[in-house]
Amino acid sequence: MSLARYQALPDDIVLREVALGEKVLITTLYDPARAPRQALKALYRSRWQVELDIRHIKTTLGMEALSCKTPEMAEKELWVYLLAYNLVRLLMVPSAMLAKVLPRTLSFKHALQCWQAWYQQPLACHTSDDLTELFRLIGQQRVGNRPGRIEPRAVKRRPKPLPLLTRPRHEAQAWIRRHGHPPKQRPWNKAGSGGKKAGVK
Repeated sequence: MSLARYQALPDDIVLREVALGEKVLITTLYDPARAPRQALKALYRSRWQVELDIRHIKTTLGMEALSCKTPEMAEKELWVYLLAYNLVRLLMVPSAMLAKVLPRTLSFKHALQCWQAWYQQPLACHTSDDLTELFRLIGQQRVGNRPGRIEPRAVKRRPKPLPLLTRPRHEAQAWIRRHGHPPKQRPWNKAGSGGKKAGVK
């Protein structure tokens, strides 16, 4: 934070404590008339949608690991993922209107799969009727209503006892061709060019 921005902040801020069952919510929405207790409770419970949105961007769209090497290109790659996410959400809006449901009740992954299958067809086949059929297909798959959902932040499957690939694949393949696969306790990506100095027996 810059000094000018810090100095522009107020000296005091009004907060409101709201008891929601076993939890106490601290909020800047201090006017009970504009933000009643039940509205704040519903807003707090909808925070799970944020978790789902982040999961869709990182896992469903594949943004867990960026492939670009420079900060500038990595930023562009991030914007492309966000653009793709918003485009899929844009497809879900008319699909929800056609199905007469809320967009949040539709499956994001199902919408992405329908779009990918539809996009692979020849461009000449993309008519307005086909687009309506795409919206109808997207609107078929619904997600479950699970209020107050809590999930453990843990990996379900145990990782394999293998080292991480920390060098280009072609270099790793060339090293294995020359020296073979090293013991698991001495992974190749921590070894050097070979011999005792490289820690390879």
